[in-house]
Amino acid sequence: MRAFLILEDGHVFTGKSIGSTREAVSEIVFNTSMTGYLEVLTDPSYAGQAVVMTYPLIGNYGVCREDMESDRLWPDAFVVRELSRLPSNFRSQDTIQNLLREYDIPGIAGIDTRALTKLLREQGAMNGMVTTRENLDLAEILPRLKAYTTGRVVEKVTCGESYVLPGKGPRVALLDLGAKKNIARSLNRRGCQVTVYPADTPAGVILADRPDGIMLSNGPGDPKECPGPIGEIRKLYETDIPIFAICLGHQLLALATGADTYKLKYGHRGGNHPVKDLSTGRVYISSQNHGYAVDTKSLDPGVAVPAFENVNDKTNEGLCYTGKNIFTVQFHPEACPGPGDTGYLFDRFIKMMEVEKHA
Repeated sequence: MRAFLILEDGHVFTGKSIGSTREAVSEIVFNTSMTGYLEVLTDPSYAGQAVVMTYPLIGNYGVCREDMESDRLWPDAFVVRELSRLPSNFRSQDTIQNLLREYDIPGIAGIDTRALTKLLREQGAMNGMVTTRENLDLAEILPRLKAYTTGRVVEKVTCGESYVLPGKGPRVALLDLGAKKNIARSLNRRGCQVTVYPADTPAGVILADRPDGIMLSNGPGDPKECPGPIGEIRKLYETDIPIFAICLGHQLLALATGADTYKLKYGHRGGNHPVKDLSTGRVYISSQNHGYAVDTKSLDPGVAVPAFENVNDKTNEGLCYTGKNIFTVQFHPEACPGPGDTGYLFDRFIKMMEVEKHA
């Protein structure tokens, strides 16, 4: 069955329908990862977006459900150049095609993803539609595409109630703004007891459990669409409890302390983004998935200073909070998919908690 990807600027790409035949309107973004398509599909940070994979062959090693970063698929649609029909991998349990149908995610294969990616890089991220309808009326569709917004998607992806991953080490409160499973696992593997809380949990509830440290997770959408969590995060900031924040959590803490955020032209999504540690000059390759960044010009140095910088475009990749046991990063130290170069940041967080506990 033929399928079409229609962009808000009027471009139309024709390919083959994969997965569900449901029609989807979404923000179209691209990911440059060469592997890890299952982790991409199950990353809650993609809620409200349709993902274009720039690597030309997807699905060749099938699906291993053990590698899923959440219990379901989150993108509104999936766009690839070529989808492998016969996966080859001893761990494979299914195909991407079947997984897309299982979770009712529409997709399109066979289009020129290189041309599409170049278009998104030149003009910026655009809204679009994946559909199997023939004889489309662009005059009717384009206003609908231009009006689309992701909205408050954090409310859709956060957990319904708190739960605990037991451990004998420091007690960490993880605020789930759309957390990938590997954030909690990275802490749990290091011995931490991790209590995961829904995004709308009041600060008082978290503090009443007397955590040794607080983790603010990744998540989807515009950080300014999270007024409730921002207010509660401000209360967490005002304590002396060590805090480590990733991606959306990094942005929300910046907003909570008076800084500003802005939308990037086409975002950073992939497993090959170089970031520089400004304290050492060392460069790490990182996994990233975000469309917004903290505006360093809005920072009060009495509150926070830049700690990491993107080597490619010089945007902010992390902050160190002045006089506080708090540091935040824009990238994903838990990886999945991507390199584990910055996994040491979890160890830094654990040392901060241990020092504070014995102070």
